[in-house]
Amino acid sequence: MGRSRYRILDEQYPYFHTATIVGWQPVFTRKESAQILLDSFTWLQTNTDFRLHGFVILENHVHFIATASEHSRRIQQFKSFTARKLIDLLEERGAATILRHLAFYKRKDKTQSQYQLWQEGTHPEEMANETMLRQRLEYIHNNPVERGYVDTAEHWRYSSARNYTGQEGLVSVDILS
Repeated sequence: MGRSRYRILDEQYPYFHTATIVGWQPVFTRKESAQILLDSFTWLQTNTDFRLHGFVILENHVHFIATASEHSRRIQQFKSFTARKLIDLLEERGAATILRHLAFYKRKDKTQSQYQLWQEGTHPEEMANETMLRQRLEYIHNNPVERGYVDTAEHWRYSSARNYTGQEGLVSVDILS
């Protein structure tokens, strides 16, 4: 897959992102792998002006809504850091089947690495109005419900749905009012 044609045009708006593991490999089936994404979100929030408004982590992809200056750079930092950490974790665990898939799906022009974890791009979608933002947030939170994993959105640990119901989530979220 080539580079995304989607672009960050106006950084004053939040953007909806989807980041998917190449070949839809189920990398986020253990809490240690999901924690790497949560740690990356927390690092970005602490060390930059990155504001996370909503997220959900499923077995092979993550959806999130965020705002930041240098938005594209923040997403690149997120994907680069998480790719390195997740590949290290898979190697430590001896996850040979998934690693073979990540090697198979690696783009030929990526000569610096043995594997490719993320599909190219995150297809950022500008959330320029309240209606669009609410629809995407609802989509994010209901994703595990639609898949039949949980009965209510706030029961999915790896989501910001809890934050939006006043409960403590696994990572801080900038609640949209």
